[in-house]
Amino acid sequence: MIKRKEYLEKLIGFKDKQLIKVVTGIRRCGKSTLFELFQKYLIENGIEQNQIITINFENADFEELTDYKILYNYLKEKLVENKKTYIFLDEIQNVKDFQKVVDSLYINKNVDLYITGSNAYFLSGELATLLSGRYVEIKMLPLSFKEFLSAFEDKTDILKKFQLYLEIGSFPYLFALNNDKKLIKDYLSGIYNTVILKDVVARKNISDVSMLESIIKFMFDNIGNITSSKKISNTMTSAGRKISSPTVENYLSALTDSFILYKVNRYDISGKQYLKTAEKYYVVDLGLKQLLLGSKKQNLGHNIENIVYFELLRRGYEVYIGKLREAEIDFIAIKDEKIEYYQVSQSVLDEDTLIRELKPLKSIKDHNQKFLLTLDNVPKINHNGIIQINLVDWLQE
Repeated sequence: MIKRKEYLEKLIGFKDKQLIKVVTGIRRCGKSTLFELFQKYLIENGIEQNQIITINFENADFEELTDYKILYNYLKEKLVENKKTYIFLDEIQNVKDFQKVVDSLYINKNVDLYITGSNAYFLSGELATLLSGRYVEIKMLPLSFKEFLSAFEDKTDILKKFQLYLEIGSFPYLFALNNDKKLIKDYLSGIYNTVILKDVVARKNISDVSMLESIIKFMFDNIGNITSSKKISNTMTSAGRKISSPTVENYLSALTDSFILYKVNRYDISGKQYLKTAEKYYVVDLGLKQLLLGSKKQNLGHNIENIVYFELLRRGYEVYIGKLREAEIDFIAIKDEKIEYYQVSQSVLDEDTLIRELKPLKSIKDHNQKFLLTLDNVPKINHNGIIQINLVDWLQE
């Protein structure tokens, strides 16, 4: 079992705080395993087994508990008198009106409540209003490259392992499949189909699943490219499949709600304002992209850009695409009012390429840290304040 140290430490830090702990993320990214790790921690630190209640609503054994009244009565009967009871409700979005249960448990001082969901939709609307200021969201992602490496006893051949990371993706259970390509493909297909059917089609009542899949393939093929619903609509219409911009927006909203796509907005550095148009999208796991598009349609430059985006999220940054007049900076990363700028390039060994990649960073006149990440096997280089680092080394920091 891969220990998700950063996420586990967050749960430990919020233990016994009067907050509902909400863990969100795409299916199979490790939310249930995180709960198991935390429950083990509780047992090792003096909590008795009868003080822990855990229910996974994907398990048919608990199907009758998807009625919120039955669920609440079930939990109420199991509360330990005069002791803290730790309640874990996995995939809570499967319970209709679950917010009524959550709210009732929250006001009980002897309950410490943890819930997960695989769709951002469940944290919107009524629940967000009801729980405003009373919950903390822990946004979980599949494995970072550093976590991916931790699963190997052999720590050599790092570049070979990075190539594997690019190819199969980073869902934790992949390590149980012994690098069997067919099993990996079947497993990823299962995740993809479950997400699409349960978290997208069913929740948005989408009837044209074929059109949805065409848009998904288009988005996977265009990660890192500036796009818009109008552009997608025009592309589909040109291919003989008419679809309106509002419908495309509805599909994209469903895909981001299900955590399969992440939208990144642009920020105008000179005007110091957020831009509402021409955003970029990234896919949560490159294994899913490989599954749908195959190895021939992989753009290494865009794929490593995808990896950098999610690594910055894991490190706690807010991430934007940078715009400075006509120049574009791949990422602006903001944390605790600290700003960092990142350019990502497959290689800058060619002098013209190096000049091109450094130019946007040099045009930024403030004194915030600037980085150029590449796959070039060279030591760290300082280009007049712009730090060039090997991407694989940076991912292991």
